[in-house]
Amino acid sequence: MFPDLPRRALITGASRGIGKATAHALAQAGFDLALLGRSLERLQPVGDDLAQYGITAKAYAVDLAEQAGLKDRLATIMADFGPLSVLVNNAGMGYTGALGTMPLDHWQRVLDLNLTSVFQCIQAALPQLRSQGGGTIVNVASIAAQQAFADWGAYTVSKAGLVALSKVLAAEERSHGIRVVTLFPGAVNTPIWDTETVQADFDRSQMLTPEVVAQTILSTILLPPQAVIEELTLMPAGGAL
Repeated sequence: MFPDLPRRALITGASRGIGKATAHALAQAGFDLALLGRSLERLQPVGDDLAQYGITAKAYAVDLAEQAGLKDRLATIMADFGPLSVLVNNAGMGYTGALGTMPLDHWQRVLDLNLTSVFQCIQAALPQLRSQGGGTIVNVASIAAQQAFADWGAYTVSKAGLVALSKVLAAEERSHGIRVVTLFPGAVNTPIWDTETVQADFDRSQMLTPEVVAQTILSTILLPPQAVIEELTLMPAGGAL
């Protein structure tokens, strides 16, 4: 952690799953939080619950899949919330379907949310992080970026693209004191498995919990500024499902 920077973080996809668990982990560590998600109705109870930790949490409803004007909306949110030291790019969607028959609009939808929205979040946050001399950006990728799984083509490509984005970003922003962390979780027991875009039948009891992933994210953020975990693979003890 950068001792001279405020403990203030923005988390995307904060209403449930890894995002919600990460919000609790960072709040317990004393971070004020900007919580982003599509539904203010689902975000607000999360923010209210975080008050128990004595921190400030503000909820912002934004659909990251809507690319037009997104960068400006994000800049407005960040200006309202105040200076950040941490950005956690967690929002994303799962999608299963064979590449040979996948509709173009489905492919684009996955890439827009899982990759392009992260690019826009980063662009919105960089001016603040640079001006204050540093910070940490955590990008939540997936083990799918390292291993090929049939019928997960669009998701895999989006996460592999996120890995490449992270590497280039790290090279460009290192001189500004900005650390970039890429996390590769294996299967995590989140509501993603209940969405209409995912058709899979796995033993969810063997998956990682969002809380384990959140603590891992927190540990990378709390490292002293002289160190960075650039890439971290976190798997269920039983391996890939």
